[in-house]
Amino acid sequence: MRNDDYEATLSDLRRAIRSRSTVIGMLSAALLLALSALYHVIGTERTIVSPPNLTGPFSVKGDKYSNAYLEQMGGYVAWLILDVAPSSLDWKKNALLGFVAPDLVGKLKQRQEIEAARLKRLNASTYFLPRQLVPDEEHQRVRIIGLLRTQINGQDTPPVPKTYEATFASNGGRLHLTGFEEVKDHGKSSLAGADAVGHIDDGER
Repeated sequence: MRNDDYEATLSDLRRAIRSRSTVIGMLSAALLLALSALYHVIGTERTIVSPPNLTGPFSVKGDKYSNAYLEQMGGYVAWLILDVAPSSLDWKKNALLGFVAPDLVGKLKQRQEIEAARLKRLNASTYFLPRQLVPDEEHQRVRIIGLLRTQINGQDTPPVPKTYEATFASNGGRLHLTGFEEVKDHGKSSLAGADAVGHIDDGER
């Protein structure tokens, strides 16, 4: 009787071992499949990304972001920098800092705070209407052409044609703003890099 019990127990153990072996084998196969898929994804040169406030995905090849991506990011950065009012300065400044190259964050933050204080003192707002975006995928930059309108103490000033150039660089798999400057007469003004945030002179009334 005892031998029969031992045999039954041994058979149960063998069945349990076979069942567990089958489960372990299936899990190992699934793990290998997942690792293989991950390897192919990581090894692919072309990646799909979705930057802020975009309606669809755009591609990145190596460290070169597509023209469509540059257009959207250039327009977004221009909106953060050029469409500002006393009530929106602080949160737009913080949003912009999230896209700035790390070595420019401190300088830009200081400059933006100075500009914010000036706009609040003048009770001024600026609004930019983009008319054209001209991307340059090779150099990772985009020109933004449009009209800049200024309002001081509730009084509108005539809109002024403006052209700005935003430059970007890939760092750690992410696109960072490295410069935003006004382009005048096919040249570049002093609005370079982290200094590209001032657009109203105290004398403008």
